[in-house]
Amino acid sequence: MRTALLQSSGRPGSVVENLKVLDEAAGRAAAAGAGLLVAPELFLTGYAIGADIARLAEPADGDSADAIAELAARHGVAVAYGYPERSGETVYNAAQLISADGTRLANYRKTHLFGCFEHDHFVPGERAVVQAELGGLTVGLLICYDVEFPENVRAHALAGTDLLLVPTAQMHPFQFVAESMIPVRAFENQMYVAYVNRVGREGEFEFVGLSTLAGPDGVGRARAGREEQLVFADADPAFLAASREANPYLRDRRPELYV
Repeated sequence: MRTALLQSSGRPGSVVENLKVLDEAAGRAAAAGAGLLVAPELFLTGYAIGADIARLAEPADGDSADAIAELAARHGVAVAYGYPERSGETVYNAAQLISADGTRLANYRKTHLFGCFEHDHFVPGERAVVQAELGGLTVGLLICYDVEFPENVRAHALAGTDLLLVPTAQMHPFQFVAESMIPVRAFENQMYVAYVNRVGREGEFEFVGLSTLAGPDGVGRARAGREEQLVFADADPAFLAASREANPYLRDRRPELYV
């Protein structure tokens, strides 16, 4: 499945403008033959916007979800995006996947919050593995810091995830995660990993870009730079099946030793 990675911080604080950016990117993605567009962590609102996080938070089935479902169906491309999810008085750092016909397929709440900023504004989710079927692949969702815990990605591997989507807000000086850790995660778990970052300075943070789609051979199929970009790469089910057959990592595990 051809996948488009939207490396952008959008317009922090403006949901309306970020929906416009997403709409334009979805059009470009569809024109390039992509079946899926992935946007970064908290793309809908912006990341470093303080108390506005709570003010702009929406339910998973809120107005913005409806707007994204409409643009996904209009362009014929599935969309995964990060946003602050409101559930009653609780706010989660969430990511949602909407199909190319506008159906809401999966919603994930970040389970591992990073730093004081996120702990001040969000409650951690409690469901480790969230998946959906898309384009002949089992697609899973994590968010940024979640992927840095090997147990999280291994749980997805054992649950059959083929393509792991990771909207992220990776900041300086942790660019080694994008450069080194993500290809290793893909290799050791025999899956594709789409790691899609924000870019540029936002409040106290400097986001490093370097979005990538890494394959089960540990090789990046695409690598963005340090500026706003839309990059494309393919998640090939046939290559994934052959790689899993050749790589014994998951078959050779001895879980009785790991307790």
